[in-house]
Amino acid sequence: MSTSRPRQRYEGSCHCGAVKFAITTNFPELTTCDCSICVRKNAVMVKVHETDFELIAGEGTLSEYKFHTMTARHFFCSNCGIYPFHRKRVTPGFVGINVFCLDGVDLSNVPVRATVGKGMD
Repeated sequence: MSTSRPRQRYEGSCHCGAVKFAITTNFPELTTCDCSICVRKNAVMVKVHETDFELIAGEGTLSEYKFHTMTARHFFCSNCGIYPFHRKRVTPGFVGINVFCLDGVDLSNVPVRATVGKGMD
């Protein structure tokens, strides 16, 4: 499913601003996930290829959390606790971005697809 939105650069951050990043996307879709961590963090994500992701600041401020297969890498700001992104398990060359950390983006017309995470092996 694609959108007529042009690909462009968007910037985002955690709540305290220590972690800053940028992505390039046209927001083809947003996703939710029903795995144990995604349900608890209640994030809505956009998937971008790692070449369309740039960590601008805060690498040393990030805390990493892994569970189950220890493949997906979930990152949190160690100052404010916000989850800005994660390295994906099923598509390892991609980053899942918490869209609520992006600055000034209207995503009201972007479709949201629910993904199944808790049934994954």
